[in-house]
Formats: sequence, C-alpha cells, structure tokens
Amino acid sequence: MNVTKRLILASQSPRRLALLRQIGLQVEVIPSCVREDFDPTVSPEVNAKSLAHAKAIDVGRNIEEAIIIGADTIVEVDSILLPKPATPSDAVRMLEMLSGRTHTVHTGFALLDRPSNKYVTGTESTRVTFRSIPPAEIEEYVAGGSPMDKAGAYGIQDDYGAVFVSHIDGCFYNVVGFPLSKFYTTLQQFQSQLMKVQGC
Repeated sequence: MNVTKRLILASQSPRRLALLRQIGLQVEVIPSCVREDFDPTVSPEVNAKSLAHAKAIDVGRNIEEAIIIGADTIVEVDSILLPKPATPSDAVRMLEMLSGRTHTVHTGFALLDRPSNKYVTGTESTRVTFRSIPPAEIEEYVAGGSPMDKAGAYGIQDDYGAVFVSHIDGCFYNVVGFPLSKFYTTLQQFQSQLMKVQGC
C-alpha cells in the first residue's frame, strides 16, 4: 500500500510498532500521555476505541500534517476489565483470574488525519483460553518482568505467555496488540476517502 502521508504511532508499544513494520509501513513513534482510565458505564469495545481516539488526538495536537494511529488493548473476564498491572502482585492476581478460563481481548484503534481532523475508529475482539497454570509458573513469569507492560499481565508472543494459551478464537495479532487485517483495510479505505475529499 502506498501511504501518502507520514504515519505516527501514538504508542510506545514495541509490539505494535513491530506489527506495523511487518506489513511494510514506515511508522514514527510519538507516545501519547493520555491516562488509560476506563468508563464503567460503557462496553470494553467502546472504552478501547475511545482511548485509542483520545491518544491520537493528544499526539495530533502538535503535528501539522500526518495520519496519527492510536490504539488501546483491554482484557475482559467476567465483565471485569484488566489493564496493565500496577505491581507484580497485581500481575499474579490477574493471571490467577485467567488461569483455566476463557477471556476476551479487545483492541481499539483510531486513525486521525492532520490537518483535516477527520478520523475513523475500529475494534477487534478475540477470545483466548488459558490452560490451568500452576502457581510456580505464574510466579516465575511475573518475576521475569514481562507482564508489567501488558493488558491482562501476559503476552501471547512471550515465552511463558505462549504456553499459557491453549487456543484462541479470532485474530491472533489482536492478542499481540494490534488487529493487522482490520487495521490494514481500514487504513486503505480512510486514505481513499481523504484523497477524494482533496480532489486527488
């Protein structure tokens, strides 16, 4: 895909950056300062989309011309939202909740055009089932530090994170942190709409 503008990722996630580069996109990184606070009155999908949009707006304020990419991932189990763990003990608690059960990973993304401020948002949801995880494995995984920057306290691409998962239903890349297929088609459509507006 020929992208006509700068692409800026409003996230410091190395996983999202790697995924975007995997599909051939040249992306700059300018992390957003938006706090990842959830609104309990709306669905996880709406929370994820709203946070992704807010992150794109936050970064876009200081950009004259580009397409800003915002994203947010939320893990949900029993209608409880699991963000990034605050402490190692919080990570242990989350992994104990997920052990032997099925949860849902929701990722919201936003594309914001500057200077027009036109935008589009999207979400993807994937169901993930964990095997029963012995406490010693949870403790060892948390002690390695990997869960601390990940929603739900695990990464499916990690060493232990990979073997926690027995199966998934939906987009694998969404669980890593970014729904590549849906994002790619959305970016194509968004860029086409922008070019029509500009008379190209």
